[in-house]
Amino acid sequence: MADATGFHLKGSAPERYEHYVAPLMAPFVTALVDAADLFPGATVLDLACGTGFAARAAAAQAGPTGRVTGVDINEGMLKIAEACHPRLYPDIEFTRAPADDLPHPAAAFDAVLCQQGAQFFPDLDAVLRETARVTRPGGRFAATVWSHLADSPYFVAVRAAIEEHDGPQSTTAYEAAFQGADRLTTAVDRAGFHDTTRRTLTFTIGLPPLEQYVPGHLSATGWGQTVAETGDDPIFTRTARTVIDRLPPDTTAFPFTVTLVTAVR
Repeated sequence: MADATGFHLKGSAPERYEHYVAPLMAPFVTALVDAADLFPGATVLDLACGTGFAARAAAAQAGPTGRVTGVDINEGMLKIAEACHPRLYPDIEFTRAPADDLPHPAAAFDAVLCQQGAQFFPDLDAVLRETARVTRPGGRFAATVWSHLADSPYFVAVRAAIEEHDGPQSTTAYEAAFQGADRLTTAVDRAGFHDTTRRTLTFTIGLPPLEQYVPGHLSATGWGQTVAETGDDPIFTRTARTVIDRLPPDTTAFPFTVTLVTAVR
């Protein structure tokens, strides 16, 4: 499958992703879905849907007469998406498929959403061309990617801890998650969308107690999963401890910033 991304979770990591990443994503998912101007009866594609955060939010707006489809290449993530399906809207369908070769006819969707996935596509131009193909004329595209790393202090602490305990080479994939905004905007325009907008959104998000949250969150990242697979628990434990120590004491609320890109087909 040609669009194999730089973000893969295996084993029990998708389940941990659903649990630990949800608090970070919740306000941004709401903003993403709102930006798509959905309506009752809308047909919606959640591209690189992961465990289905955006698909579930979109279904609540599209309602029983709408149709929401989530597509991802990661089978483990899709299994969790299916398990977390609220069953209020039986029209949500989760499908395993590459983002640059979608199993849908042209102009099939009123809106396409992509929540924290665009930065991981190796060929973003190919994905956006395919996205344009399945979006009806006048339909909307909306995507979020993390803004600059420095805009999110929690992520700054994670990056520094990974480098300290696992070396600079281990930060490369982590940093890629924060380098997608410019590529995304350019690819959207090249794919044939118009009226492109780009803005940054910052929310201060309260997290559970960090002693429990940080190890769980790290275990749901590509880096944390890799360390777990090697069996080198001391590195993982020291890294989690360093993240906590680098953050302000007695603080569990931190600002997180994304770039939100929208366009019209």
